[in-house]
Formats: sequence, C-alpha cells, structure tokens
Amino acid sequence: MDSGTYMTEGVAPAEPAMRDAERSADLMAAEHITIIEPAKGWQLINFRELWRYRELLYFLTWRDVKVRYKQTLLGAAWAILQPVMMMVIFTIFFGRLAKLPAGNLPYPIFVFAGLLPWTFFASAIANSGNSVVGSERLITKIYFPRLAVPFASILAAIVDFVIAFAVLAVMIAYYKMRGSPIHLGSGLLIAPVIFAFIVLTATGVGTLLAALNVAYRDFRYVIPFLVQLWMFATPTIYMQPSAETGMRLTLFINPMAGFVAAFRACVLGGPMPYEQLGVCAAVSIAAFFFGCLYFRKVEDGFADVI
Repeated sequence: MDSGTYMTEGVAPAEPAMRDAERSADLMAAEHITIIEPAKGWQLINFRELWRYRELLYFLTWRDVKVRYKQTLLGAAWAILQPVMMMVIFTIFFGRLAKLPAGNLPYPIFVFAGLLPWTFFASAIANSGNSVVGSERLITKIYFPRLAVPFASILAAIVDFVIAFAVLAVMIAYYKMRGSPIHLGSGLLIAPVIFAFIVLTATGVGTLLAALNVAYRDFRYVIPFLVQLWMFATPTIYMQPSAETGMRLTLFINPMAGFVAAFRACVLGGPMPYEQLGVCAAVSIAAFFFGCLYFRKVEDGFADVI
C-alpha cells in the first residue's frame, strides 16, 4: 500500500504539467508567429519602403534646407554667391593672370558652366557624407529607412542647384546678346539627363561616405580634402585635355570629368563627348548601387556605434 501510494503521489503532480505543455504546443502550432530579426549581409535597395516614407523624406529635405540658411542675413542667396564668387576668383587668377584657354567662349561663362554642376556635386557628397552622424538622435530613437537621411541631403543640394542655374541662364542671355558663340539647340534636352547622372553619382559616393563616416570618424576630415582633390582632377576651370596627353584613362575613370564636359556642351554648345559619356554613365550607375548596397549592409549597426 505504501509503495503504491508513493507511486501515485509521484505521478499525479506531473499530469497537469504535461497537459499544459501539450496545450501550449497545440496553440503554437495553430497560431502564426512572426519573429522580426535584422537582415544580415548585402541587401537590395527597398524602393517601396522609401516611397512609403516619402513624407519623411520631404520633411528631412526641407529641414536640411532651412537649417543651412537659418540665422543668415542672405539666406538662400548663398546658393548663388558661392559659385559666383568662385567664378570671379578663378576668372581673375586663371583667366586673366594665367590666361588658361577657354576655346572661343568668354572665360567667366566657361568656368561658371563647369562650376555649377561641380558645386552641386561637392555640396551633395559633403552634406550627405556627414548626414548620418548629424542625425544621431533621430537614428537611435525610431525606425525608418536610413537611406532617407543621405538622400535628403542630396535633394537639398538640388534646390541650391536650381537656384544657381537661374544665374547661368542670365549669363547665357547676356553673352549671347554681346555676340559670343553660344549655340543653344537640342543639347538643352540632354542637360537634364546629364544632371540625373550627376545626381546618381553624388548619391552613390555620398551614401558610401556616410556609412564609412559612422564607423571611422576620420572621414570627417577626409571628405573636404577629397572634394578639393577631385575638383582639380575634373576639368571645371580648364578645358578638358585631349586623349593624346596620356590622361585618357584618368578622364574615363573620373565620371565627373565626362559629366562636366557634357553639361557645358549642352548649355553652351560644342561637341558632345559621347564615348566618354557612355563610360562615365556606367561608372555612375556602378557607384550608385555599390554605395547604397554597402550602406544597407552596415546600417543595422548604426544605432550601436554612432
């Protein structure tokens, strides 16, 4: 009797626990359970998610525009003054003193037509390269597609480009009335396409620098040096060297060399470097996808290391 009693006492308490475990297993099998985990490795650009957050992208862009000119006396006029003052300086030192050739065009409009797309490119990669670090509080608090941060900086730079382009239009009208050989034709229709490739290049380089700047703060100092070096490697203030000078490979690798020359040819007239433009377009697309894909690969760790 005693041994039977002990067996009953040993088995009976386990039966309710077994029933609960079986019931829990049945419920788990019947219900749909979703486990959210961060994606790992290389990820594609989620354009659908970016479109869903388009209002946030708009407000981030508008924030960048307002912050840039907040508490300034001239406001958005700085978007015009920067390329204009650079044009004046380069005209004095390189146009009149060094007497750099500008073809059959007046040197001021020649250099301004090159500085305009370059100023946009330099401003875009500098601002987007520091955008993620500058949005530390936003990134560590809420979830949203992180690509929206550097993309907003690129869009804010486009606003400055549109404002400064009005100055170029005035200069074209002025020099054309003075008899300068400026030929406006079908090339103007290609100018938006050239600018789209410049935006694509700036987006790829800017997002890559933004991701690297989070992990390695040295890029905060590398970006200004990179912009200055890249500018003098691009024919913005001088005529593009011919292929016979031994710089053919350098000009083809640098996408901005072809885009600046093509943009100048579109708005002022002149031969279009189609061969170089095709190679630069391929480099631009590759830079865009590589920069964005690398950004997506490391963005999950931004909140931890920023």
